[in-house]
Amino acid sequence: MKRILLTGITGQLGEELQRTLVPFGEIIGVDRQSLDLSQTEQIRGVIAQIQPDLIINAAAYTAVDKAETETEAAMAINATAPTIMAQEAERIGATLIHVSTDYVFDGSKNIPYTESDHPNPINAYGKSKLLGEQGVQQNCDRHIILRTAWVYGVYGKGNFVKTMLRLGTQRQEVRVVVDQVGTPTWTGDLAGAIAKITQHNFPYGVYNCTNSGAISWYDFAVAIFEEAEKLGFPVQVQQVVPITTPEYPTPAPRPAYSVLSGKKISGVLGTHLPHWRQGLRQMLKQLYTQK
Repeated sequence: MKRILLTGITGQLGEELQRTLVPFGEIIGVDRQSLDLSQTEQIRGVIAQIQPDLIINAAAYTAVDKAETETEAAMAINATAPTIMAQEAERIGATLIHVSTDYVFDGSKNIPYTESDHPNPINAYGKSKLLGEQGVQQNCDRHIILRTAWVYGVYGKGNFVKTMLRLGTQRQEVRVVVDQVGTPTWTGDLAGAIAKITQHNFPYGVYNCTNSGAISWYDFAVAIFEEAEKLGFPVQVQQVVPITTPEYPTPAPRPAYSVLSGKKISGVLGTHLPHWRQGLRQMLKQLYTQK
């Protein structure tokens, strides 16, 4: 049975993975209390002690706006830590699956980004994640980098879906950006894809891994309220107002278009990841039953 070291187990993806991967190996999960990813010697020590066959790095510094001022912290967790993991994985002969982001791209395209497109991040978070990708690629031959996007799930502290549900029970009107387009990705589908990858001799390299389809944040918010209302969530919002990015200024610029092509990973998995709306329904049902 594979020994799998899983980082970030208190995050929304990490917690999902901890449950999903149970049949596929012995999971040794670590959180920030048991492994401080800003401490390189701690990372080396934990990996040396556990001697995993597979490392899945689901941990990240994900506060996109805070990263503009907390750049050192973002770089330590998103760039340096995966590089150290890659070095240690290479040393012990382990495989490293590292989760990255659509924000490595600048958003200037209007057709889905492929794995061969040139990254050009426009914020500190994206830059830190790109450096992490490069550190993994340069230091471990047995690497799989999964670029995902707009991730949400039942677990973890907060995400766009949970925020909209909260606002939807408090307000009559919600204003949401309409000129940023991407693909919402449910942690259940993302974890399911990662589980399949762990079972097979998956070709090493970089893959886009999101749900199918594309949508703006505004249209996603509308869909969240529609699906939540059907399930019986106490949604009272009457109007979702589309606004432009300049009307909702943020410290970190966002790519206007960050849809990722899933053609490469679908070819290897033999199937597309489900449509984003299907993932949304699944997540909301799960959330509703936990109420």
